[in-house]
Amino acid sequence: MSFSDEQQIELRIQKGIREAEDQLVIWIQDALDKCDYPSSGRDKLEESQFRNLVRVSDTTESPEVVKNFLRYQVGRDQKWGRGSKSLAERIVGDIDGNLKKIAQDIAKQVNRQDFQEIHINLVRRYLGYGARHLKYRNDGRA
Repeated sequence: MSFSDEQQIELRIQKGIREAEDQLVIWIQDALDKCDYPSSGRDKLEESQFRNLVRVSDTTESPEVVKNFLRYQVGRDQKWGRGSKSLAERIVGDIDGNLKKIAQDIAKQVNRQDFQEIHINLVRRYLGYGARHLKYRNDGRA
């Protein structure tokens, strides 16, 4: 495969990711709006905790590392919620479900077997949009 062929594939991948952005925003906003996690009091989920998760996603190529860090946070305190309706479980579910499916679909469109890089890019965007929406929830509607 020539350099220009590889560039074309990369452009098509980026286009696929951009086309999925609305859905990413909808999923994370829905999670933050509807899932169980403390939104007030001592255990309130603050933007700094969410940004820490975003930073982890920025420093790894593995969605599994992101999920591992989130589960570690759940073990430390109540901020991400607990149980099947928690924000943490919803985020893990989206990473394993919705985001993975989009990554696989984009990879298939460009004839790539490996979708890991696409998957982590979707995770990063999803979490980034979440950090913005949490800021709005915590400060914008007060």
